Amino acid sequence: MSKAREAAAWLLKAHENRERFRALPEEFSPKTPDDAYAIQEAFVALRAKKLGAAIGYKIALSSEAMRRFVGVDSPQAGVMLESTVRRSPARIRAADYVGLIVEFEIAIELAEDLPAADAPFSRDRVAGAVGAVMPAIEIADDRNADYAQLARHPLDLIADNTWNEGAVLGNATSDWHKLDLGKIRAAAAINGARVGEGIGAEAMGHPLDAVAWVAGQLASRGHGLLRKDVVITGSLVTSKRVKAGDRVRFDVESLGSAELQIE
Repeated sequence: MSKAREAAAWLLKAHENRERFRALPEEFSPKTPDDAYAIQEAFVALRAKKLGAAIGYKIALSSEAMRRFVGVDSPQAGVMLESTVRRSPARIRAADYVGLIVEFEIAIELAEDLPAADAPFSRDRVAGAVGAVMPAIEIADDRNADYAQLARHPLDLIADNTWNEGAVLGNATSDWHKLDLGKIRAAAAINGARVGEGIGAEAMGHPLDAVAWVAGQLASRGHGLLRKDVVITGSLVTSKRVKAGDRVRFDVESLGSAELQIE
């Protein structure tokens, strides 16, 4: 068994045992981003047996401040699996997660492929492949990680699929071309109380630039974005921890809302 597959099996067991997030054992700890993404691919393949095929991607550490905090100089990509992506309004059980957090994002659904052979990707190239845009709430499980320790092992977040446990997608808007996605405003609320605001530019300068980054990152590993893939482009509001009984809502100007009930 390769080191990547050994690491993936270790991660899967840690998830199944509901263990707190911690660094991978030294014998297969990733030393480079390529090592980390190899582990992620093996881990996602194991999870896909239960959760379904990959249907989209996410971006972690999309803000410069978060990258400084963790000690990396680049965002990180993760994979979303079919059964974990829900349509709004959605319900999940807090008991199914160890450390449940949510983020507030603009999601992009592709109408055309962005194959690896076409890299690098410009904003205009990405725009030509976009079919729809929608608000999204990312569901993540940090497994009660000690955030102060992340900077010591920043590549382990990649290996653990950037903690993604899916997303809740609002209604898709296909007539999005007249919108300036970098300037549209958004607001997050929990139990009716506003917990944060942001604009589209919080997503790596522009949501389409975030998609271009994901497409380029995949291309560097010989993969491409495919028609119908969904990319959630980075949180416009800081992550929020939620618990049973919470109602989460994310409103995006001109795009509508996404809603999640925690049971």
